[in-house]
Amino acid sequence: MKKTIIIAEAGVNHNGSIDIAIELVRAAAQAGADYVKFQTFTSEKIVSPLAPKAKYQLTDDLDNNRTQMSMLKKLELSKKDHERIYQACEELGIRFLSTAFDEEAIYYLNNLNIDFFKIPSGEITNYPYLRTIAKQGKPVVLSTGMADMDEVQNALSILEEFGCHKNNITILHCNTEYPTPFEDVNLKAMVAIKDFFDINVGYSDHTLGIEVPIAAVTLGASLIEKHFTLDRNLPGPDHKASLTPEELSQMIKSIRHIELALSGNGRKEPSNSEYKNRTVARRSIHLTNNCEAGHILKEQDLIPLRPGDGISPLYWNEVIGKKILRNLPAFHKLSWEELV
Repeated sequence: MKKTIIIAEAGVNHNGSIDIAIELVRAAAQAGADYVKFQTFTSEKIVSPLAPKAKYQLTDDLDNNRTQMSMLKKLELSKKDHERIYQACEELGIRFLSTAFDEEAIYYLNNLNIDFFKIPSGEITNYPYLRTIAKQGKPVVLSTGMADMDEVQNALSILEEFGCHKNNITILHCNTEYPTPFEDVNLKAMVAIKDFFDINVGYSDHTLGIEVPIAAVTLGASLIEKHFTLDRNLPGPDHKASLTPEELSQMIKSIRHIELALSGNGRKEPSNSEYKNRTVARRSIHLTNNCEAGHILKEQDLIPLRPGDGISPLYWNEVIGKKILRNLPAFHKLSWEELV
């Protein structure tokens, strides 16, 4: 099985602090994530001054103002911040990634030579944004929260029209409620996307806990994205729906275990590790009582007992009626050489 790409989504959980951002990089690296992802934006280029916050953002203690603009201004990362984060990623052995939210950010991240572009759910209907992403010539990961299949198809068509080959696109099933109720996850939709578009798929998760991303891997997700934070009690819009570093580490370990469990050849046969247990766990035909030479075995003379290195109980009917060649005690494990 191909290794699942795991993106630890730091997002804006740095709260505008470069020190917290560096600690998030460190935590993601220690947890074993492949990428740690931030967000690159200029607030004035993505939201109007009067745009209201989402309901889940209204509890944001960073900002008592009810507009997105006020909140986002506190969460922007400068180019100097990006450089420091990028350097920390290199030093700590994890790949840097960020989501661009405007065209300037797209060009900036392209110059940082990120491995691929991640398109967030909110931009799936943003034609000029999708066009610009596609023209950069990099692989694309498209998140589909709030979208229906027609909107996914439209976004896919735009990306392909402007140069992004379908083989270089991964579509993420996603639900953008923070946190997502389990009954709204609908993991089967990820499978439907894969089958309908014949395309690589993954899952961007906003549920509480680690179960759903693990389940997504069993259903064929090639990429998992999950928010994490240093502390769920920190002020900010996304902390409460994020994993702690310890939970992130456990999720990644579990996914790696699932990958191993799914990596078999698909044939039902004894594994290398269990061959040694067949003798211990299976049974052989034994005697229930003392039997003298010449005794003709009846069913009441026989009992299947462990270990299983004698005559298998599969041959029960063939043993019945056989003659014993020598005196044998009760609980003796029979062998074919003793019978005629």
